[in-house]
This record gives sequence, structure tokens and C-alpha cells, in this order.
Amino acid sequence: MNGNRWISGARLRTLPAAVVPVALGVACAAGNGPIIWWRAVLALIVSLALQVGVNYANDYSDGVRGTDDVRVGPVRLVASGLATPSAVKRAAMVAFGVAALAGLVLAATTSWWLILVGVASILAAWGYTGGPRPYGYLGLGELFVFTFFGLVATVGTTYVAVEVVTALSVVMGCAAGTLACALLVVNNLRDIPTDTSAGKHTVAVRIGDRATRWFYGGLVVATFGLVVVGALGWRPAVALALLAIPAAIPPIRKVGGGAVGPALVEVLGETGRLQLAVGLLATVGLAVGA
Repeated sequence: MNGNRWISGARLRTLPAAVVPVALGVACAAGNGPIIWWRAVLALIVSLALQVGVNYANDYSDGVRGTDDVRVGPVRLVASGLATPSAVKRAAMVAFGVAALAGLVLAATTSWWLILVGVASILAAWGYTGGPRPYGYLGLGELFVFTFFGLVATVGTTYVAVEVVTALSVVMGCAAGTLACALLVVNNLRDIPTDTSAGKHTVAVRIGDRATRWFYGGLVVATFGLVVVGALGWRPAVALALLAIPAAIPPIRKVGGGAVGPALVEVLGETGRLQLAVGLLATVGLAVGA
């Protein structure tokens, strides 16, 4: 198997969704005691491994169900025949294993209740499209993304870095979560026709094309609203993230203007870059303002 295909299957473009909340969590920890950096690195490994694991798990589960037989977006390993279902499933399990190992070290050096968080994260990652009743097919995908790639990743990183949970980390975790959800919403907006045919009842399928476009815009606007809350309530310098607003205008216009198919793939890239911009600027602002 060509290694490039496995890299493609890992969907590296989605990794900012794993990096941004960890960066925000570390920045929120600044000023609340000495940061234990090796723990922060382990938190990043957990987040990245979970993201890669859920990507492979979705590839496997959607592939064997036939959901990905007709796609507009990036290639999927199982649906395209580039890898066997069993091989992709093993790749997902390896990634989850890496996350579990790193998480176990964090739990052993901070608090054992983190094991429960880790187990819940892995089960949620697999259950998104896997198992007999995948909740991603029931319209609960955004809830998973907001919770685990927003709140849990950000607040959890702050906790392992300084062993304190702060209100600021909760607010910034919500900001990370809304942007991560925006990425999922664009993806599901693009896939409404194929998901409908496959019986995958995402939020986009349930509320329809028009409402989904409004939902996307609302998530992006909410992100900047949460930044303002963080600036007014705790660290004014986090308002630096508002400089990313110009980067939000093109994707919102395209989605609101009725972009479909390949045009939404372009919006995915723009939303990912927006996520990175907001994450970087907010991280700098939080650190400087600590």
C-alpha cells in the first residue's frame, strides 16, 4: 500500500481541529501557575491521534455501509478500493491506541478521572459512524464535535497543564467548538444529496439546505462573539482574534450565496484556514494578556 494513500486517508487538513483547542487550552493556562509543558505535548498527541482515528473510523464505517460510494469531497480509502476495510479499521484502532496510551500517562500524573474522559472520547469517536446505531446518522455529529474537539480538548489541556479548570478555558473551548462544528456543517451541507440517499440523517439533512446555510453563518458569528466574551470577561488581548474577521467573510458569502459541490470543498479549505487564524491570534492574545 502506497504510504501517500494512508496520509490522504488520515485527512491532514482536518488536524487544525485537533491543534487549535490544545493551543487555546495552554494559552488559557498561562498565568494560572507554571505550565507543565510535557503534559501539554501529551495532550496534543491525544487530540491529534483522536482526530486521525475518527477520520479512519469514519472512512471504514461509511465505506462498508456504502455511504461514500458517490462523493464530491476528498477520496476515501474503503469506498475507492484503495485499502481493505479491515486495514482501515486497524489503522483507526492504532490511532485510538496511541491516544489511549498518552491519555493514560496524563491520568496517572494528574487525576484518574481523566480515564473516564478518555474512554468517553474514544467511544464517541468510534460511535460517530460506527456500531449498530451511529449517532452521526441521527444528527448528533455537531454535538460530538463541539463537546470533544471544543470543550473537552481545551478545558482538558488547561487542566493537565496547570491542574486548574478556569471559566476562560470553558469560553474559549466553546469558541473552538463552534468553529469545528462549522467545518462539519459545510461538509454535511455538501453531502446532503448523498447522505439523504444513504439514510444518513445529519443535521443538514434534517433541517434542509437553506437552514443549514444559516446555521453555518451563525456558528462563525458565535465564534467571534465568544472571543468578545473572553476579552471583556478575562483577557482583553484575546480580542486580537477579531482580526480574523475578514477571513470569515468569503466563506460566509459563498455558503449564503448557494455554493454547492466542489465550491463547498473550497469553503472547507477557507473555514479550516479561518480556524487556524482565529486559533493562532487568540492563542497569542491569551498568552500576552496572562
